[in-house]
Amino acid sequence: MNVSGERQQPGPAWSLLVPVAGLKLAVHLALANRYGYFRDELYFLDCGRNLAWGYVDAAPGVGLYAKVALLLGGSLPLLRGIAGLAGAAVVLLTGLLAWRLGGSRYAQGLAAVAALATPIFLAIAGLFSMNVFEPLFWTGCALVLVRLADGASPRLWLVLGLLAGLGLLNKHSTAFFGLALFAGLLLSPMCRALATPWPWAGAGVALFVFLPNLLWQATHDFPTLEDLRNVARTGKNVVLGPGEFVLAQVLQQGPHLLPLWLGGLAWLLFARNRRYRALGSAFAVFFVLMFAMKAKSYYLTPAFPMLLAAGAVGLDELLERRRSLAGRVWPRAAVAAWAILLTVPLTPLVLPILDPPVFLAYAKRIGFEPPKSEVAHRGPLPQMFGDQFGWPELVADVAKVWNALTPEERARAAIFANNYGEAGAINLFGPAYGLPPAISAHQNHFFWGPRGFTGDVLVVLQDDRESLERVCAAVEEAGSHRHPWGMAEENGPIWVCRGLKTPLGELWPQLKKWN
Repeated sequence: MNVSGERQQPGPAWSLLVPVAGLKLAVHLALANRYGYFRDELYFLDCGRNLAWGYVDAAPGVGLYAKVALLLGGSLPLLRGIAGLAGAAVVLLTGLLAWRLGGSRYAQGLAAVAALATPIFLAIAGLFSMNVFEPLFWTGCALVLVRLADGASPRLWLVLGLLAGLGLLNKHSTAFFGLALFAGLLLSPMCRALATPWPWAGAGVALFVFLPNLLWQATHDFPTLEDLRNVARTGKNVVLGPGEFVLAQVLQQGPHLLPLWLGGLAWLLFARNRRYRALGSAFAVFFVLMFAMKAKSYYLTPAFPMLLAAGAVGLDELLERRRSLAGRVWPRAAVAAWAILLTVPLTPLVLPILDPPVFLAYAKRIGFEPPKSEVAHRGPLPQMFGDQFGWPELVADVAKVWNALTPEERARAAIFANNYGEAGAINLFGPAYGLPPAISAHQNHFFWGPRGFTGDVLVVLQDDRESLERVCAAVEEAGSHRHPWGMAEENGPIWVCRGLKTPLGELWPQLKKWN
């Protein structure tokens, strides 16, 4: 007998969900070594080498993931394999969410297929970052909330709090998703639960799990807030207007999937059974929050699996209500084929399938112009691809300059990188050339400091003579770096700076560069 009041239903369609998730993983494993390390992946590996309860621009989770990867070898296929596993888990969770929403085997399979076919989910699962784990925590929260709406034990609020806390340790934007969920509860029949202690106990669990990072932030004067203020002050990110912001969602999720996720939002908000309205309201609130905060358009992405799951359920119900279509296979097969086949021409735009010249020709042929999310990044390829080229070559060019120094100079020299990508590349590829670890004042490298280097001799990347002459007695252009497919800002001279006018330890606070 069901004593909890929770709705009973057949088990999940594992025979459909597991193969779709397996296909997702196979795609990413096949392409894992296609290009090279992404700029942020190099930085995250450095975070893994310097584990902490927080970083200037990231929650501590990514450092832990990177540490695991380093312990297993830290190779590019391994990093991308971890990301692919997380992406496959998102596909599986989306199907399970459709099941919990009352979806049939077909609805579960369609939800999983849609999560597989969504272009931006293909893109983020192709790179190692906190972004690929974010939908896991958010979809997990949605899954627990659905169970609570169905009458499950209120103790599940504690599980919801645990997932939210782990999500915060993965990426701080989970705080805004949590705020949106709270607003969604207020705007739904589930608001009655807020009169009980369980949701508040769940919030307490989330805060307790997140507390170590919060304490780290406090003891370091909240560097993440300073970093975010700098982003806003400098206009680093491209700010989209209302129409552009909506269009970005349509393009990122795939125009062919618009009816599914938009229908899912409508199903959550307006279905006769109002049990799940909290999820639809939460998405609407989160959308407004992100636009109001001038966030990057992809920040909405981890909230979309719950719309895909709801859309699959709603579509299946719609087909069942049409007498001429009820029980027929062909309309359901046509929808699934639509989701997959129309994704195929988009995959070269989000996955490293084509060589760069072929990619550019293909993008030109179909009229694709990649949108920019950051103002300063320039290059022949979209940043997502361009930042995967040139790093080993950069380190080889730095090694030529390093080896041209006298032995006496090398004994007291350091390599100063002006951004975390350069520093991460030196730290990953440099040991093969006998290079020392790089120093940098960019993002969390600032906290790691000059590592004992005095700065008598500095090999400096991505700088200019005028600024270096203000701090150095002598400046020499000792080499250069050029890569045809890398980001343009990395192409330029490599300098040797001799005789710092101020000791490096004293100069260090002035060098801080947080975005």
